[in-house]
Amino acid sequence: MATQLGETKLSTELVISWEALPDDFQLEDEPVENTGQPILAGALRESLEISGFIQPQMLIASNFGLCATVNSQFIVKAPDWVYVPCVNQVLGERKSYTPNLEGDVPAVVMEFLSETQGEEYSVKRTYPPGKWFFYEQILQVPIYVIFDPSGGLLEFYQLENRRYELKQPDENGRHWIDSMGLFLGTWQGTKEARTGYWLRWWDQAGNLLPWAVEVIEQERQRAEQERQRAEQECQQKEKLIAYLQSQGIDPNNLPID
Repeated sequence: MATQLGETKLSTELVISWEALPDDFQLEDEPVENTGQPILAGALRESLEISGFIQPQMLIASNFGLCATVNSQFIVKAPDWVYVPCVNQVLGERKSYTPNLEGDVPAVVMEFLSETQGEEYSVKRTYPPGKWFFYEQILQVPIYVIFDPSGGLLEFYQLENRRYELKQPDENGRHWIDSMGLFLGTWQGTKEARTGYWLRWWDQAGNLLPWAVEVIEQERQRAEQERQRAEQECQQKEKLIAYLQSQGIDPNNLPID
């Protein structure tokens, strides 16, 4: 399966095909540049899982190889977070994923800004191509998110006429992702001993999709409110009994109409 992109007006024509990686192909084990990146990616998945969003046919992964063959050369890029709506075969473990061959093209890819300046914005066309060029021109991923965890800047790009266009957030500072039926935005707070900016999901009604620790806290608060309510009812009952007794009325032998 091959695609020619002559209409992209590149200096050289790209011939893109979607082929399985050879069994002996060595995937590069890209190092994670800081401990915050896996936590950010894990938090995104966690709230989706708790809300019941994740289905078996979906592929949601972090630092995971996306593959394509361009001009007979295999290319693998590992975004910090990726969402694929539907794969052809549900597997327990995957080492990589080739769009079109194995299922849908990713609907969303995310990169968290790191110390490797500019890689997330690289439009380098020669082998190996830059990440921006790979997502935009080769995979043609509909939504590309670049997030700066240190400053909280969220850049949301949408593919239009084969080019990424920067989109402005809504009045709540969020971006609607139609393929997921969710809003994406930033949130500031603490989780797992990390205090700072996070990417969070909101449903169509504007409700924040919680993390596990938030669900536990909500349950604790509900239990405490129920305890206080029961305690208040008990106190009111005791006051009523005391009042009846002060009036010479036996609370256990009240007249029935």
